[in-house]
Amino acid sequence: MDDTAKYLIHASIAADGVVERSDVVGAVFGQTEGLLGDELDLRDLQQSSKVGRIDVQIDSENGQSFGRITIASSLDKVETAILAASLETIDRVGPCQASVEVTDIEDVREAKRRQVIDRAKELLAGSFDESVMDSSKILEEVRESVRIEDITEYHGLPAGPRVADSDAIIVVEGRADVLTLLQYGIKNAVGVEGTNVPEPVAKLTEERTVTAFLDGDRGGELILRELAQVGDVDYVVFAPEGRSVEDLARHEVMSALRDKTPYGDLFEGDEPTVAERSNETVAVPVGEAAGADAGGGLSADAERTAAATEGTDADTAVAAADDADAETDDADAETDDADAETDDANTDDSDTDDAPSTLREHVRAVVDAETGSARLLDADFEAIATVPTDEAFDAVSGAETAPYALVLDGELTQRVLDVAAQRGVEQVVARSAAEMVKTPVDVRVRTVDQLAVAD
Repeated sequence: MDDTAKYLIHASIAADGVVERSDVVGAVFGQTEGLLGDELDLRDLQQSSKVGRIDVQIDSENGQSFGRITIASSLDKVETAILAASLETIDRVGPCQASVEVTDIEDVREAKRRQVIDRAKELLAGSFDESVMDSSKILEEVRESVRIEDITEYHGLPAGPRVADSDAIIVVEGRADVLTLLQYGIKNAVGVEGTNVPEPVAKLTEERTVTAFLDGDRGGELILRELAQVGDVDYVVFAPEGRSVEDLARHEVMSALRDKTPYGDLFEGDEPTVAERSNETVAVPVGEAAGADAGGGLSADAERTAAATEGTDADTAVAAADDADAETDDADAETDDADAETDDANTDDSDTDDAPSTLREHVRAVVDAETGSARLLDADFEAIATVPTDEAFDAVSGAETAPYALVLDGELTQRVLDVAAQRGVEQVVARSAAEMVKTPVDVRVRTVDQLAVAD
């Protein structure tokens, strides 16, 4: 009955004498029998399990008895209230006068509700803190598990799965940087885990094309210095100042790697590189030199004319007059010849000045002029051949003399760069460059914008 009870009727009882529990139960049944009709007869309700057993607790003191009566009911509110009110009609228990008062009708379901609410609060507070995840956290956790599965170790150092067999590696600072690059599909990174570069990494750099991709802080500079002392560094990339590699987005990482700087360029300061110095060396134009020679020749003729005139004056006055006229005519003729030679030299010089004589001048003539062509240059920066851009590969591979430099008005592709490296081309300047899988160490590749910055 306790499991199906909806209400509990609580009543207090007082009797003027000593009574027992059985006396109270008998009084409840006896004095309520027939009072409420057959439908609410207490015995019938008990037999049908609509009313539970009558629980009585009675104590006696100083010739009087006091106690409590509790009855469980599965009737509805109205019927339970009527049954409770009928208890108060009891006025005798055994031979003693007695009185009964209903103190409370407890809703068992409400108590259960409070219990459910309290327990639910406990469960909500303690059971869902670590298990509630939104979709972004679920995706991130799955991605992290994939990245962790991909990351390997190279002699105890965090590394991508391609470090051991790749011909080019990227040296970063730590495990978080390796994970970030793995997330962006770069699997040939190895972390040095501190400013003390481990010996396995130092040995690895001697065999591979090495790009140092470091944080934009003091620690990154220290690692680069250490790595340069114990190993070989081909290219250097720094994250923006105050940021770490692990904080960079995908497009920032790819852009930084595309614009990597050759290690040797970092320590030349304001001085131009050897190639740039050779390009920027400006000789005295041929026209000016020829003009100077012509001018010198003219002065010598004038001196000879003056000497001849003076020599003539030293002879006789009459002969001097005649000879002076003749010498003057000869001097005029020689002067005219010198002027003519000077004009010819200047004409030839102006033609020579129009031809580009440095790498930058060839870039301006080919790329800035938007010619859509490719120009092959020798070591003196004289043009070997000029072909359309789409024929650059065939021109480089088929050139009789290996070009020293290539100027390309278009995008430099991996195919053209590879054939340039094979032919021993030392410098390539293009309007733009595609994303390279591998950049040969022996070829210096620059875009027009990078060349302009170097200026």
